[in-house]
Amino acid sequence: MIDSRTNLLNFDPEGLSEYIASLQEKPFRAKQLMRWIHQRGEADIAQMSDLAKSFRSTLSEKAEISALPVVSDQHASDGTRKWLLDVGAGDAVEMVYIPEDDRGTLCISSQAGCAVNCRFCSTGKQGFSRNLSLGEIIGQLWMAEHTLRREPNAIRRIDSYDGTPIQEHEGRVISNVVLMGMGEPLLNYEPVVGAMRLMLDDHAYGLSRRRVTLSTSGVVPMMDRLANDLPVALAVSLHAPNDALRDELVPINKKYPLKELMSACMRYLPFAPRDFLTFEYCMLDGVNDTDQHAKELIDLLKKIPCKLNLIPFNPFPESGLKRSSTARVQDFAKRLMDFGFHAPTMSFPVAGTLMIEPTESEDIAEIHRFIDAMVAIRGEIQEVISGEIDIEGSVLRCAPHTALTVTASQWDRAYPREKGGYPKPLEGFISGEIIGSRMKYWPPVSRIDGAHGDRNLICSCAPVDDFR
Repeated sequence: MIDSRTNLLNFDPEGLSEYIASLQEKPFRAKQLMRWIHQRGEADIAQMSDLAKSFRSTLSEKAEISALPVVSDQHASDGTRKWLLDVGAGDAVEMVYIPEDDRGTLCISSQAGCAVNCRFCSTGKQGFSRNLSLGEIIGQLWMAEHTLRREPNAIRRIDSYDGTPIQEHEGRVISNVVLMGMGEPLLNYEPVVGAMRLMLDDHAYGLSRRRVTLSTSGVVPMMDRLANDLPVALAVSLHAPNDALRDELVPINKKYPLKELMSACMRYLPFAPRDFLTFEYCMLDGVNDTDQHAKELIDLLKKIPCKLNLIPFNPFPESGLKRSSTARVQDFAKRLMDFGFHAPTMSFPVAGTLMIEPTESEDIAEIHRFIDAMVAIRGEIQEVISGEIDIEGSVLRCAPHTALTVTASQWDRAYPREKGGYPKPLEGFISGEIIGSRMKYWPPVSRIDGAHGDRNLICSCAPVDDFR
């Protein structure tokens, strides 16, 4: 027998109010329901104790709270967790939870498959099956948040955001949501926006617009619409600095070429929750990683306040592409940084060795000063240093699965400008030789002083294939 009950996860705040009105109930019941469902994670209507028994009885007959079935639930030793969810008809979507010292990020999907068919994306090679419903999108956050809350030993619990203690949402796990999973979110506009309205609603998840990021391949008309409807943080999948190459890598560029895309980005900026946009650039060996590409990329983005995320390619057979070498990525990054992009964050999320490669002008005293500064700021970030330090060899060894994260502001406290600024080792290369990964790297950081504060360069580490 087919269950014909209404799934309450399919309603955004306005839709839930309309549904409650259709049951001849008072409007405040909608807010009560949202708090029970999304804040408390309650799936049993009978347990919603501050609702009248008669209303609970009626609602139980007509409605349910049901998320997508879990096909698999994989755990990595660093706390990362990946779920595969069944969407029917033999299709499945992924979501991934990524814990860090100061945040918990959930990456969710918006479509089963993807019609954009970017050359470097394995999802596009699977073809497009269907859009996810509002309930299937928000249900990913609902399921992940409340699953993780029930497993306090599995994750790092977030007790405050931006230094502000949490009151209403104390103990929640997921502080950031990124729509960067399967699918192009702006090609499933209404359900995606409805789900994001719940993410932002104080009676549901209460996230700020700064903490919800939508990634798009560049659907220009919908970018303009989003700016007016619900301008969350925006990340643009760029991947090429000119139209000819982007037509090949990101086929939607043939419909919305770079000139139109960059204009849409500039129109979005006044509405954005932050004063910058993020551009994503997957590094492909011999395809988009040459010196000329770096120059074109600088010319393309020089007037747009932005962060640029260089992403190592995760190879798959059908792509015919290869990942850029460590040296090539470092040189590419250096050219960007020489222009003014700077690197405010260093993150090595797994076991490994942080090598300091001195320049000719450096001596061991500077290396000692560099290590001392890291130790000095240890109290501000959990596990900044874990393991042994071999200073004579200019090597910092991290214990397995610890995070080393140093931000520009923390360096400023450790190395005040009025006392000489940043340590000489930062004028050389900092590179990571990481255990259990195909490639880890960090580029030269000679422009970390923030002289060009409207541009940032983030070099992402490669995926760690240690799920078990």
